[in-house]
Amino acid sequence: MSKLFKKVHGTPFRARYKYELLKDEFLDVNILKTHLEKIECVTSVRINKKASSIIFTFSEDITAKIESILGNLTKDELLSNCQDAAVCVSCVSDEEPSISGIVRASSALVSERFIQNDLLKATLTTTAAAPMLIDGTKELFEEGLTSKVLESAAVGISIYRKDYLAANSTNAMLELGEYIEETTVHKSDDLLKELSKPNVKEAWIEKEQDGKLVEVLVNTEEIQIGDIVVVGAGSTIPVDGHIMDGNASVNQVSMTGEAEPVAKTRGDRVISGTVIEEGRLKIWAEHVGADTATQRIKHYIENSLNEKSSVQLKATKLADKLVPVTLGLAGLSYVVKRDFERVASILQADYSCALKLATPVAFKSTISKAGHQGVMIKGAKSIEALNSADTFIFDKTGTLTSGELEVISVESYDEEWSEEDVLNLTASTEEHYFHPVAEAVVKAAKQKGFVHMHHEEVEFIVAHGVKTEVDGKSVVIGSRHFLEDDEKIDFSQHKDKINKSLDNGKTLLYIGFDGKLLGTIGLADDLRHNAKESIARLKELGVKNIVMLTGDTQKKAEMIANELGIDEIKAQLLPKDKARIVKEMMEEGRKVAFVGDGINDAPALISAHVGISMSRGADIAKATADVSLLKDDIAAVVEAKELAKNTMSLINSNFNATVGINSVILAGATFGLFSPIVTAVLHNGTTIGLLLNSIKGVKVK
Repeated sequence: MSKLFKKVHGTPFRARYKYELLKDEFLDVNILKTHLEKIECVTSVRINKKASSIIFTFSEDITAKIESILGNLTKDELLSNCQDAAVCVSCVSDEEPSISGIVRASSALVSERFIQNDLLKATLTTTAAAPMLIDGTKELFEEGLTSKVLESAAVGISIYRKDYLAANSTNAMLELGEYIEETTVHKSDDLLKELSKPNVKEAWIEKEQDGKLVEVLVNTEEIQIGDIVVVGAGSTIPVDGHIMDGNASVNQVSMTGEAEPVAKTRGDRVISGTVIEEGRLKIWAEHVGADTATQRIKHYIENSLNEKSSVQLKATKLADKLVPVTLGLAGLSYVVKRDFERVASILQADYSCALKLATPVAFKSTISKAGHQGVMIKGAKSIEALNSADTFIFDKTGTLTSGELEVISVESYDEEWSEEDVLNLTASTEEHYFHPVAEAVVKAAKQKGFVHMHHEEVEFIVAHGVKTEVDGKSVVIGSRHFLEDDEKIDFSQHKDKINKSLDNGKTLLYIGFDGKLLGTIGLADDLRHNAKESIARLKELGVKNIVMLTGDTQKKAEMIANELGIDEIKAQLLPKDKARIVKEMMEEGRKVAFVGDGINDAPALISAHVGISMSRGADIAKATADVSLLKDDIAAVVEAKELAKNTMSLINSNFNATVGINSVILAGATFGLFSPIVTAVLHNGTTIGLLLNSIKGVKVK
C-alpha cells in the first residue's frame, strides 16, 4: 500500500481515503477534485483538506484504479498539461467552435427557396435541423426542460406547420447565435490562457565536479531547492529565488505588467517567467517546479475556469426556473389562440443563454485583465468576496511599508563588544537568509568592512529569530518576545535605552550572547510613497474600515496611523494574534480583506473573507491567498478592489438587462407581435450583445 494514501472506509460504491498530498499548503483542492472527477465511473468526489480526506462515490468497483492514481499522482502532474484523456484536469480547450452548423442551416435556408416539391422541402429542412432536434430530445430526457429543448421544439413546430422558411430561418439564426456564443466564451478562455507562461524545459546549474564548479545543462524538473541556476541574456528565468552573483536587466512585463526592464543585482529576488535582456545572473533556487510563480499562475487559471461563484449559480438557477415559465406561456397561448406560429415564437424567447453565459465570461475577462496587470485573482468567488469587503486589514511591514529595512543604529551593552563586533556577529549569523532584516544587517556590515565570525550551524525559528553558537556560547537573535520570554534573557538593566530607541520610531533587533542581552540594532522601514493615496482610494471605493496590525509600540503605531489616515490600529502584536483579530472582526459582521506578506500571515490570509499577498512576501502567503500580487506596489490592492467592484457592477447590469429585454421579447411573442424569425433575431442579438459587453470587461482608473 502506498504511503501517499490510506483507505479508512469502503463499501461497494463508496470509499474514503486519507491522502498525504492534501497536507501540502500549496495544493489547490479544486484542481485535485477536478482531476479525480475525470476518472471513469467516479460519480462524485468530496475533499476535506483539513482532515486530509477524500471520499469517492462510483457506479462500479474501481478502487484499484483510484488507488493506482492516488499512489502515483504528484503536484507537478496536476499543474502540467493534460496528457491522459481518461483522467485529465479540465484544461482550456484548444478546439475552435465549428462553423459547420451555420453552413448546414444556411444552405438549407437558401436551397429551400428554389425547391417547389413540398416533400423535398420537408426532407431538406428536417435533415438540416436534425442535429438540433436530436440534441434537444437527448437533453429533454437527460436534463429535463432547458433552453435547447425549447428551441428544438420551436423549430419542430415550424416543420410540423410546413412553414419551412420559419424553420430554416430560425435554425440558421440559432446556429449563428450558438457559434458566436461559443466563440465569445472560447475567447474568454483564451484571455486566461494568455496568462499561462511557457515552461522552461532546460536550465544551467552550477555543480561541483572533480573539485571544480562547472555549469551543467539539466531538465528543469531536476532542479532542487538550493541549486545555483545560471541564466544569461535572452533566457527565461526558470525558478523563483534570490541573486547570489551578477547584474542584469530583467524584463518582468509578462509577470507584473511593468513595461520597463528592472535592474537586478545580488540579494534581489527574481521570479520565474521573467526574461533577462542584458547581463548574467547566478540565482539561488528558493522555489522550483510546482511552487514557482509560473506554475502558481497555471494553478490560478485552472481554479478560475472550474470555479462557479454564488452570483453565477444564482443566474443558472434563475434561468432554469424561467424555462417552465416560457413553456407555460407557450401552452397557454395555444389553448387561447390555437396558433402554432405564436407558440414557436414564445419558445425561442428564453432567458437561459444570456443568464448562464454572460456572468462567467465577465469573471474570466476580469481575471485576465488583472493578471496582465500583475494581479492574480483566484477565481470568481474571490472577486465576489473582494467586492463585498468593507474592512481592509494591513499587516504593516511589507504592505504599508516598503519592506526594505535600513540599519540606522547599533548599540552594545557589553564593554568588551564594540558596535562593529555586534554588527559583525549578527551579520555572520544572518548572512545566509534573505529575510529583509537579515539583508539590511548584512548590507550595513559590508559597508563598514564586514569581518566574518565563525559560528556553528544556524537554526531558524519561524517568526522569532535565529540561534547558533560561537566559541561554545549561545547566540540568539530576533524579537524581544523571543529573547525575553522564550530564551529567558533579562532585559531589565537596559529598559531605558530600549524604550528611548522605540520612542524614536526605531524597529529593534535584539542580540543575546551567552544568556545575556548583548545589544540591539535599530532599523527603519520607510512608508510606501503611495500608501496614503491608496488608503484614500480604498475609502472612495466604499471600504468603511482600514485597520493596521503591527508589532510596534502603541505610540509609533499611532504616528503611522495619523499620517496615513488609518481608522484602527492593533499594536504590540505577536504573529499568532493576527488570525485571532481577523476572526474577531468577522464575527462582528465585517467583510474582511487581509493584506500580508509573511510566513506567519498564512493563517490570517486563510481566515479572512479574502486574503491578499504582497509580491515580496513568503510563498506560503501567496499560495494561501485569494489574490496574489506579482508587482511590489500597494496600489495593486486598490486596482484589485476596483476591478472587483466594477466587475460585479457589470454583472448586475447584464443581469438586469437580460431579464428586462428578454421579458419584453417574451411578452411581444406571447401577444403575437413577433414572428418566430423576429424572435430568434431579437433573442440571439441580445445574448450576443451581452456577451460582447462582458468580454470587453471593466476598466480601472
